[in-house]
Amino acid sequence: MNILEFSLLVWFGSFLAGFLGALTGLGGGVVIVPFLTLVFGVDIHYAIGASLVSVIATSSGAASAYVKEGYTNVRLGMFLEVATTFGAIFGAIVAAKISTGTLAVVFGIVLLYSAYLSRQNPPEHLNNLPPNSLAIRLQLNGTYPTPTGEESYHVRGVPFGFALMFVAGVLSGLLGIGSGALKVLAMDRIMHIPFKVSTTTSNFMIGVTAAASAGIYLNRGYIDPGLAMPVMLGVLFGALLGARVLVRARVKLLRNIFSVVILVLAVEMIYKGVTGRL
Repeated sequence: MNILEFSLLVWFGSFLAGFLGALTGLGGGVVIVPFLTLVFGVDIHYAIGASLVSVIATSSGAASAYVKEGYTNVRLGMFLEVATTFGAIFGAIVAAKISTGTLAVVFGIVLLYSAYLSRQNPPEHLNNLPPNSLAIRLQLNGTYPTPTGEESYHVRGVPFGFALMFVAGVLSGLLGIGSGALKVLAMDRIMHIPFKVSTTTSNFMIGVTAAASAGIYLNRGYIDPGLAMPVMLGVLFGALLGARVLVRARVKLLRNIFSVVILVLAVEMIYKGVTGRL
């Protein structure tokens, strides 16, 4: 296989990963790393580096649109980015000190959880709880557009949500994923933020989180431009197409298919990590 054939195959696989990631809301990073390591035999550290570059590219484009539309809570996102950034730096430092087998097992476990999340319906927003005093002091409450006009919401569970964002940052730096699933979970279930605000604010944060750890991977030589470029372009175009198809697709069927694919990849990653075949 020559370089051109390798780049085209990587681009196509990344395109599918970005497409599926956009349809399920989990992002393409959960597919990119196992795809590169299991199919092409790429070292997991280089796969993580390429995945981080793709996360930065895809989130940056969508984030600006969501901010313009008024869904993103920028103040909340910047506050929570403090936790995710420190977590991402910590995760990137730890990633260089543990074996590829251990990384594969951890990634497999995260994939299993992602497969579970992909089959869940978004939780309903609860607006009948009392305002949080810390959220009021930090001015984190906000509004978002609805068909009937602007609707206000209160942010709750700020300390616990902040702590979970650190964990999301660690996973992002350690595994090269956006950790959007954990971010949205924290904002939905713990902080009781409307689902559209949670997803758009998570997207706003993902690029900054990935950039924090990508610098460490770049410094250690784990970001190969020849690998990162087709991955980034593939995920970007796949995500754009996925966003268009989402409004017409049978999302439940797609989520079921995606969860099966992720489950197979998770089992394969854990098996090869435990047996030392990576």
